[in-house]
Amino acid sequence: MVPSQLETIDPSPLPRTVLVLGATGYIGGRLVPRLLQAGHHVRVAVRSPHKLEQVPWADEVDIHRVDLDDGDGLLEAATGAEVIHHLVHSMGSGRDFEDKEAATARRVAEAAEAAGVRRIVYLGGLHPDKTDLSMHMRSRAEVGRILLDSPVPAVAFQAGIIIGSGSASFEMVRHLALTLRLMPAPRWVSNHVEPLAVRDVLYYLLKAVDIDGDVNRAFDIGSHDVLKYAEIMRRFAAIAGLKPRHVLTLPLPAPTLSGIWVGLVTPLPFALTLPLVQSLQEDAVTKDRDVDEVIPPPHEGMLDFEQSVRLALLREAEGAVDTNWDADAGGLAQAAKPLPNDPEWAGERVFTDDRTLHFSDLTPEQLWPVIEGIGGKNGWYSWPLAWRVRGVWDKIVGGAGLNRGRRLPDRLRVGDPVDWWRVEELDAERRLLLRAEMRVSGSAWLEFTTTDAGQGCDFRQRAIFIPKGVRGRIYWAFISPFHRLIFPAMAKNIATAAKKSHPERRQKGIS
Repeated sequence: MVPSQLETIDPSPLPRTVLVLGATGYIGGRLVPRLLQAGHHVRVAVRSPHKLEQVPWADEVDIHRVDLDDGDGLLEAATGAEVIHHLVHSMGSGRDFEDKEAATARRVAEAAEAAGVRRIVYLGGLHPDKTDLSMHMRSRAEVGRILLDSPVPAVAFQAGIIIGSGSASFEMVRHLALTLRLMPAPRWVSNHVEPLAVRDVLYYLLKAVDIDGDVNRAFDIGSHDVLKYAEIMRRFAAIAGLKPRHVLTLPLPAPTLSGIWVGLVTPLPFALTLPLVQSLQEDAVTKDRDVDEVIPPPHEGMLDFEQSVRLALLREAEGAVDTNWDADAGGLAQAAKPLPNDPEWAGERVFTDDRTLHFSDLTPEQLWPVIEGIGGKNGWYSWPLAWRVRGVWDKIVGGAGLNRGRRLPDRLRVGDPVDWWRVEELDAERRLLLRAEMRVSGSAWLEFTTTDAGQGCDFRQRAIFIPKGVRGRIYWAFISPFHRLIFPAMAKNIATAAKKSHPERRQKGIS
């Protein structure tokens, strides 16, 4: 049974002003519209406000410029707020993420106290009651402790792996199951976990706004569906209609090696897979249901694992993925980085591979769907083996790799990942600018532009590279001969794909 994807959000009995930290992330980006639907007045804090320009709810919230690294702007954003949702974490930000998370939590607690905030709401992870936790889970527990020890009442929810369209946990399970029929796996696949649907996580975060009194404690939240991680992968394969998957448990305890292995066979970067795998070294199961005393369960009940997966797959098939794991892992924030035509870059060495073709039998409207659908399963329209080899190498050296895919197969928005690229600018039927996130000594972009030429259209394809040091210049000298093979074929194959979508346009028309 697949539950309805249409959620009923009950109006809050007392609308409040809520500040969301982490609104560009996977959970935050989904929580904000639900808070609005419940009648709350919502503020969001971001380092670069313009990275929310294309978010559909941007005009309905107050956007504050806040830098959580030093707290700049945080007190101003918190002043007048009654509740703060702290949904920021540094899991993908390097080895010092423990210190960064703790420092950020202290700044949030201090700002909340100074601003007279009524409550802080935090989302952490399920973990056993022991001191020798993984670094990842130890950090989550420490953030919860800091917030609970502050003078402002706090609720720290503790959830296991979150199952939903676009979540890191879901992508990790799915790509392991899709990639490997026989899965050699470390011992942690025998650990018990209690997956939780993202819909139910959001339910608790939303209802926490209405908690009265001085409730100040951590609450476990889970689905009651306790499974071994290996069973999760096997059951996902069955639900997704794949052939049976077999998991072979091996005595490989090293989480670092496990994280690297997962990073090689999934779209997730190593900076994300390493802490995720660390968190799986322990059982992640609820110890009690005390949360029911302050927040009653959803009217329709909690979703079990099978329902969660079916709903996630349904939403992806219908193109309803609001946010994904990569939304802010350097993600939407990439849109705030400099563009290659910024004035401050005048005088820098810029290498380009610039090609323009005229298609007399295609219009920009006919060409654009192919351009917007590039990457992911559609590929890059030339030399697929060369792209795959470059992608594998990039993943090995710590880059995004080519198997990150896309949020949706046929539509893009600013901030979306497209394999090792990121959508930097998007002007429908006119221009698409992709910023490279591959490991390279410099900064790179790929630009596609269409222009109505009266009779047909002009299609411009431009690769832009700003080298960093001598290594960057050597890299361009090495790679540019391959561009002369790959890019002309790409442009012509894009046109061919567009003509196949419009059979009446198949006559030759390239000049």
